[in-house]
Amino acid sequence: MRIAIMGSGGVGGYLGARLQDGGNDVTFIARGAHLDAMRSGGLRIVSDSGTLELPKVTATDDPASVGPVDVVVFTVKLYDMEAAARAVRPMVGEGTVVVPFLNGVEAPSTLKAALGEQAAAGGVARIGAAIESPGVIKHTSGFAEFMFGPFHPTQTDVLSDFRDILVGARVDAQLIEDVTTEIWKKMVFLSTFSAITALSRLPAWGFQRHDGLGGLFRQGLGEGVAVARALGVSLPEDVAKRFWTFCSGMPPGMSSSMHHDLENGRRLELPWLSGAIARLGEAHGVPTPIHAFAAAVLEPWVDGRPDN
Repeated sequence: MRIAIMGSGGVGGYLGARLQDGGNDVTFIARGAHLDAMRSGGLRIVSDSGTLELPKVTATDDPASVGPVDVVVFTVKLYDMEAAARAVRPMVGEGTVVVPFLNGVEAPSTLKAALGEQAAAGGVARIGAAIESPGVIKHTSGFAEFMFGPFHPTQTDVLSDFRDILVGARVDAQLIEDVTTEIWKKMVFLSTFSAITALSRLPAWGFQRHDGLGGLFRQGLGEGVAVARALGVSLPEDVAKRFWTFCSGMPPGMSSSMHHDLENGRRLELPWLSGAIARLGEAHGVPTPIHAFAAAVLEPWVDGRPDN
């Protein structure tokens, strides 16, 4: 298969490197110093499970130069999502499937609008990874799981082949039928985790040790579940309780990328996380006071550190 990685940061860089190491034809779409480093020195993945060195990779900032591929792995930041969806059009031919591994719940609809119903699939990544320095990806979690599924019947064969090559590249990958439910499970967890860590400026130990923050966390989970169900998404009855149990056992120093972005003056994915929960809740008559509060308080930082 020919595979393009649209957005070669933590998630895309990690997955693309594993795919290339497994013998697949991979092109990385990147920009800036990261692209320069990849062109000159390849790509390196640093992980507790071992370091992967790729001395030479194919990397470009021009999707039009790549041509049609079998699969586009779509891993950009949410605030770049619409522009990136338009940019991948030259890589989408007959039978191409675009698999988004983004946060939030709006990537599939954005891709469908830009590329058509037959191109856009659904995906969920559970991994901690980020660019440590140009040309170097740091895998920070002890897990790297990728789930994806079709939104159109024509996608099934391509996604099945994609699953097989991922497994062959020693990637934990699953092809699932109900990808919408998995996307919403992640949304419920991540929107709340991001909100509480960013609001408190504390990692997991903040809500683990302080009952007040823990209560806000549990309430935020409940709001996300209620919004999902109002949209007709079938979530397990005990999903909020299971997420709280999971979060209670997190490493105390673990935090969200939105917390890190806030502390470093970078743009935030807030409008597509708590902002989306609050917006969808209002549209469907579901109260979301925790997420609405997070969206309002953090809004001045959405585009980076605000001016005085």
